[in-house]
Amino acid sequence: MSKIDLKKKVKENALFQNAFELFTDKGFAKTTISDIVNQAGLAKGTFYLYFKDKYDLRDKLIVHKASQLFSEAHQAVLEQHVEGFENQLLFITDYIINCFKEQHSLLQFIAKNLSWGVFRNAFNNMGEDESQPFYSYYLKSMEENHIVCEKPEIMLFTIIELIGSTCYNCIILEQPVTIDEYLPYLHKSILHIVDGFTENSTKFSNCL
Repeated sequence: MSKIDLKKKVKENALFQNAFELFTDKGFAKTTISDIVNQAGLAKGTFYLYFKDKYDLRDKLIVHKASQLFSEAHQAVLEQHVEGFENQLLFITDYIINCFKEQHSLLQFIAKNLSWGVFRNAFNNMGEDESQPFYSYYLKSMEENHIVCEKPEIMLFTIIELIGSTCYNCIILEQPVTIDEYLPYLHKSILHIVDGFTENSTKFSNCL
């Protein structure tokens, strides 16, 4: 990465970080572009070099934060040498849940806004260093474990939406039960989703 690209990335990250702080503190509706650039110490014109408007920033920030989370989870999978597609999915699920338990503001921001439409639209408009690595890893893991799935993106959507809604209800609201009480059922649900979407998948009884 050149010095110019590095400077651009630093400014973009500053906008992301300060927007996240303001969105989770003041709320999205009450936060203005001026608030964001002033807190980031940047000129207002700089904002429009990266984003079309506040909504564009929000959509890309959701992906940015989610991508960081999935990237960290993926790295943990590698460090712990977790083998098997289903086992890796459950490990990543647990990693994300633990992060959400420690960072309620992140959970509230992502869970309230994350949908596959937003995720994928922003995904397609961002550089490969954002969401693409995790999705590529997801597909690679399926291939390495001989998982045959006609619609892998729909399977991922279903799992992500389940994790997001479950975390919000069980961690923030503690309804219908706490996340620790619900976790075994979440694991089973994810494994049933994989089984329903795939052929020749590893018997998920081995993962329990």
